[in-house]
Amino acid sequence: MTQNESKHDKFKRIATRRVRRIIRTIESLGNLSRPSYEYTDQEVEKIFSAIQETLNNTKTLFTAKRSDIKKFEL
Repeated sequence: MTQNESKHDKFKRIATRRVRRIIRTIESLGNLSRPSYEYTDQEVEKIFSAIQETLNNTKTLFTAKRSDIKKFEL
């Protein structure tokens, strides 16, 4: 981070790098679908359920900040 880098610029720089790394990792997971490997439908479902749960939980971290702000009324 440079001295003049804003929080938003820092977010974009780091997020871009991390998302690219995640995409590469997911693509490498796809390589396991080749005929040189053997797997069951249940194993595939378990893999993608775990990934989806992690995505949902992570997305909640971003969206909860806005939706957790509730107005109090009597």
